[in-house]
Amino acid sequence: MHFLMSELPVVFIAGPTASGKTELAMRLADRLDVALINVDAAQVYKGMDIGTAKLDAESLQRYPHALIDIRDPSEVYDVSQFVADATGLIDEAHAGGRVPLLVGGSLFYFSALEKGVSRLPAADSRIRETLEREASVEGWDSLYARLQLIDPELCETIKAGDKQRIQRALEIHQLTGQVPSRVMAESAPEPLARNIIKFNLFTPDRQLLHARIRQRFGSMLEAGLVEEVEGLKSRTNLHLDLPSMRCVGYRQVWQYLSGELDYATMRAKGEAATRQLAKRQLTWLRHQRGQIWLSSEHRDNVEFIQSFL
Repeated sequence: MHFLMSELPVVFIAGPTASGKTELAMRLADRLDVALINVDAAQVYKGMDIGTAKLDAESLQRYPHALIDIRDPSEVYDVSQFVADATGLIDEAHAGGRVPLLVGGSLFYFSALEKGVSRLPAADSRIRETLEREASVEGWDSLYARLQLIDPELCETIKAGDKQRIQRALEIHQLTGQVPSRVMAESAPEPLARNIIKFNLFTPDRQLLHARIRQRFGSMLEAGLVEEVEGLKSRTNLHLDLPSMRCVGYRQVWQYLSGELDYATMRAKGEAATRQLAKRQLTWLRHQRGQIWLSSEHRDNVEFIQSFL
C-alpha cells in the first residue's frame, strides 16, 4: 500500500514484553510500505541478542529495523539520543513516501519522542560534587541565597529546602554562564509535530502472559543466554552498573555466573523480573492518552491497523 505525502502518519506499536509486538510489526511490513524503527533500549546494543529477543540475522535482513545494533554495551544510549535518531529516521521515511512504524517496549522513549525532551545541558558530576561539598560546609541556605542573587525569578518557584532543584539551577548557571530560568525557557521540549497513531498490544489474560514469559525465558536459556552473558562478563569494560547490563535477564545470569545465585534461582528471578517489567509497562500505558488498545489474541490486528491507516 502506498501513501500520499500529506497523509503519512507516524505509527507507534507499544506494549508490555512478550505481547507479540515484533511479530505484528513484521506482518504489517508484509502488507504496508513501512520503515521499521526499533524502540527497545536493550536491542540497540551489539552482542546482546538472545536476552533481548532480537530477531535473527535472516529475519533482520528481511525486515530491517533501524536502531538495532548501533552501540557497544560499554556505551550509554540515552533517551535524548533516541529522540534525535528517531526524529531523523521519521523525516527520512516520510521523504521517501513510507510510514514510520516504531515498535518496542521502551515506553519512556515513545513518550519522549511524542512530547519532546528538554534541551538543558547534561548533568556534570564534578560540578555537582563541588556544590555538595560547599553545601556540607556552608549549608543549603547559603546556596539558596546565592541562587536568589543569580535568578530571583526562579527562586519564586523553588523553596529553600528543595536541594535537588537548587543544585540543578546552580549547575546550569555554571555550565552556561546564563540565568537558569532563561536557559530553561529556551530549552523547553519540542513535541513531535506529526500525525501519530498509537497502538498498544497487550495480553488480557495475565496467566497467559505469565506462561509466555516463562516459556520465552526458558527458550532464551536453551538458546544460549548463559553463554552470551558469559562472553559479555569476560570483557573488562563491562560491569553491572552499566545500563546495558541492567537489562532484565542479563543481571540475573551475571549473578549466576558470579556464584551469587544457583541456576534454579537465577531462572526464577529472571522470570519474576520479566513479569514485574510487564506489570510496570502496563501501568505506564494505562496512564497515557490517545492509544488504541489491541488484544494479542485477536487475529485481525493487521487488518484493523491497515484499515485504520
